[in-house]
Order: sequence, then structure tokens, then C-alpha cells
Amino acid sequence: MPGPPPASPVSMSATLAADEALARRRAAGERVLSMASGEIGLPVLPALRDRLAAAAGENAYGSVAGSPALRTAVAGYWERRGLAVDPGLVVAGPGSKSLLFALLLAIGGDVVVPVPSWVSYAAQARLAGARPLPVPILPGQGGVPDPARLREAVADARAAGQNPRAVVVTVPDNPTGTVASASTVRELAAAARELDLVVVSDEIYGDLVYDSSEPAVSPALHAPERTVVTTGLTKNLALGGWRTGVARLPDSELGRALHTRLVAVASQIWSSPPAPVQTAAAYAFGEPPEVVARIAASRRLHEKVVRAVAARFTAVGAELSPVAATCYLYPDFEPLRDHLAAAHGVQDGDGLAALFSERYGIGVLPATAFGEPGRPLRIRAATSHFYGATDEQRTAALESAEAADPLALPWIRGSVDRVGEVLADLAAAPVAALAPRA
Repeated sequence: MPGPPPASPVSMSATLAADEALARRRAAGERVLSMASGEIGLPVLPALRDRLAAAAGENAYGSVAGSPALRTAVAGYWERRGLAVDPGLVVAGPGSKSLLFALLLAIGGDVVVPVPSWVSYAAQARLAGARPLPVPILPGQGGVPDPARLREAVADARAAGQNPRAVVVTVPDNPTGTVASASTVRELAAAARELDLVVVSDEIYGDLVYDSSEPAVSPALHAPERTVVTTGLTKNLALGGWRTGVARLPDSELGRALHTRLVAVASQIWSSPPAPVQTAAAYAFGEPPEVVARIAASRRLHEKVVRAVAARFTAVGAELSPVAATCYLYPDFEPLRDHLAAAHGVQDGDGLAALFSERYGIGVLPATAFGEPGRPLRIRAATSHFYGATDEQRTAALESAEAADPLALPWIRGSVDRVGEVLADLAAAPVAALAPRA
């Protein structure tokens, strides 16, 4: 009899595992509140739903890199953001997550990842047979490794015989909800050029910066010859289940060679993106008025709800960098360390996340899931499941973001209040109540 298969080099995605655990508890009748994953709980824009349905008969494989219509629309999307690109250097895939993994395979070598960073970067590097090289971020500038420490880490790794060839950045950032400054991104790009690293810039949250007059700066503006940019429709239009991602390859000798390898990898993994979804995605990336309006409403909704929840965390003494984008918070409970240890037996973020889940039915993730070493008392919390349990509620939440206050909706108010109650119990502090309803 053959023996058992070798152990997987990685565990299941922490976000997906947490969501599945909460779903089982909800099905069992428990009261739970999901703040673990960043799936955006909003309805599909009707214009996109109609186009997907109309394209259901498109069942041919099509081009590995994506349809000409989609690649042209994506090129226009990036051109409007100051990143002109030949559609021939755009590659589409079944989700930006798949594209990121394929890119690591195509680039080869070890991968520098920020600390903290999204749960899958380091895991994907290991799956690709590479080493993830963790480099801390600068305070309040998540998603981009500290350029000075990046230089040190790469020099040390190469001296030890390792082969770092890429650095992954996230602008805006998951898990912190912050946006790295223009100067930090510029310095990162300069360091990547000096060190001959490919920059993989995950910009899936680029349309969710609250202040649209100050968008996140892409490293492709400063190191265009070596920066690959990825994005998709998962976050800005809440289309996670449609699995659509796109990559912009640099117009350089390096970029064209990487494009060839990426398409070859894609041809062996997914053959081509799903044709009906490509048709709807081409429409979305063209940014007609209804798409622009939906994204703007989503952005306002995220901002208002995140800021309300952030106030609950800081009211009990947790430290929190100002959230500038996305639906994520990354509070640090270090100021409450002694109290949490004495009152709850909590010594670190893992214990804190377990307490949130087991005692209060709130799913959050510990900092260790994002690569933080040691025993930090940080967690990541997402507010994207607060918007309602039905499309009617979620549509009302979107509409309230502009015309009224989404916190006046009872289901959103109830979730925010629940977070406040739990935090007050943790810290033995008074509950910070919302303002009375009009």
C-alpha cells in the first residue's frame, strides 16, 4: 500500500478558513459576526449582471491572455490612471490571486514580502518553491517594505546564497487599510532598480482610497521597466465569485520576456479566463457612468462604517493608524496587554482572536496570519460583512452612503454596536454609544 501523500507546504488560507468556521457556527444557530475576510458584501450592479447573462452562450476557450475587448478596456482603465499600456502586454486570468501565483512562477527566485502582508503572498512563494523574505513596513505605511531594510535583507539573503528576484507590494494595503506615501513608493522603486528586483504591485484596492483627490501611487510610475501591476473587480465592484483579474506587464525587454513566460504558465493552469465573465468585465473596466457611480457609493460606505468601528477600537485604548482605504482595520492592543493577560489570560494576537471568536462569536484574524513574528497583540478586522443579509438591505446601505447615514440602518448599527459592546467588555470600559437616531 502506498504511504500517505506528503504534507502540504502551506495551510489553508486564514481568511477562508475563518469564514468557513463562522458559516458552520451560523448554520448551527449561533450568533456570529464575521470580521475575518474582506469579501465585499454588496449586490451585483444590474448592468453587469445583465451582460453576464447575455454572454452565457460564449463557451469557447478564447485567448490565453484574455479577449482583445477585455485587454483593450483594461489598457484604457490604466491609461486613465497615468499608466499607459499596450493591450498586448495585458494578461487576464481567473482572479488576481491566480495571476499573482502565476507571476511568481514566471519570475522565479525568492520573493520579498512586506510585514504585515496579505495572508497568501508568503504561502504562494512557498508553493512556487521559493523563500518568502519578510521585510517590515514603515509605521502607518502598510503594503510597502521599508526601502532601507529591503536593501539590507536582499544583501543578506544573497550573501547567504539565496536568490531574491521579486518584491511584492500592496497599494492600498491589506491588512492595515493604510496607503504608503509617494516618497516611500518612490524609494522602494529606486531600491528595486538598484537590486534588480521585479516589483509586483497588487493594486486590487486602488479604487477604494477614500480621498479620490489623493490616489495611491503605483511603483510603476517610478520603475516602469520592472513593475507588474495587478488588479481586478473583486473589491471595487464586489465580484469575488466571478474570479476576474488582470495584470499589466512593463513595456521593456524584461516585461516582454515575463509576458511570454506568464502566458505559458497560464496556458498550463487555466487555459483561458471564463468567456462570459470577460464580456462583463470589459464593460466594467470601460468605466461607464453607472460603474463609476457604484464604486463611488461603495467607497463612501466603506469609509463611514470603517471610521465608526475604528472609533470603537480607539475608545478602549487600542492603537490604530488612520485608515485611508478599503474596509480593513489593524488595531494594536499593546496598551491593554497587562489588562488582557490579567482579565482574560490573553498573551498575544492569536489568543485575542480566539477570545473574540469563542466568547463573543466575532471572527477576526491575528497578526501572525499576516506574517508578524513574536507575540504581537494585533488583529485584523474587516467591516465588509456589515452591509446586510439580503440584496435589499445591501442596496439600502449603498444608497444611504450618499443620501443619509448608513449607521442609521438597524442592521449596520447593530453590528457596530456589537463591536463596541465586545470591546467594552474586553477593556472593562464604558460602551461608546452611537448618536441617538433622529
